[in-house]
Amino acid sequence: MTSHNALVVPTRLTQPVHLRPIDFDETAFQKIASGGIGHIAGMDWRVYLDSPTHTLATNPRAEVLIREAGIDLDGTIQGTALFLGRGPSDGECDAPRHLIRLAVQLFDLPLAA
Repeated sequence: MTSHNALVVPTRLTQPVHLRPIDFDETAFQKIASGGIGHIAGMDWRVYLDSPTHTLATNPRAEVLIREAGIDLDGTIQGTALFLGRGPSDGECDAPRHLIRLAVQLFDLPLAA
């Protein structure tokens, strides 16, 4: 099992954007591959989202962060968003510092570790 620091953007505006260690194991990758979790990829990062088949509240902070990071979106973002970096061989790594700095700038708040 591999652990990486993810930038977490909760759906509820009352919950803080924060950094949290996320464990990636075979089960997590199988859930992603089966469509249980969707993802959007940037140049050096990915954001993981709940499957669009679930009825979830929109996540305007994640949507703004994704757009400001240079990705054009066709729709809205729903559910909690987990941002991770893309490492060597297209694997996962810690969320990129530039994405963390962008989140701090956009939401005008320090990140809770």
